[in-house]
Amino acid sequence: MKRVLGIFVAVVVLGLVLFFIGRYYFVFGSGMKAGTLNYVVYKGYVFKTYEGEMILTGLQSKGPASMSSNEFLFSITNKDLAMKLMVNAGKEMVLHYNEYNGALPWRGYSKFVVDSIVSIAIK
Repeated sequence: MKRVLGIFVAVVVLGLVLFFIGRYYFVFGSGMKAGTLNYVVYKGYVFKTYEGEMILTGLQSKGPASMSSNEFLFSITNKDLAMKLMVNAGKEMVLHYNEYNGALPWRGYSKFVVDSIVSIAIK
């Protein structure tokens, strides 16, 4: 009986670990977004994280009365990248991001995590 209970507990723990990895560490999607960087802030009560917002270029209508959102809310895990973005607020840029299935408090509020600047428009 102890052996069966031990195997059952091991399977449950393994299942939970695989679920956690798949939900919070598996990169679901990756891509680039272009627009005007609105702001980057450093905030949080327990876990301080860098959060940003970009106003995307262009709006696309999905029907006669609906418009898609033109805001891209994201988190940044790299302090140096966050500082570069902070000093370039208000500029047109293209950012590369990874999308996860869920957000972690120490990684940021968003499931979108920006990992690099592809280009910044010079005016």
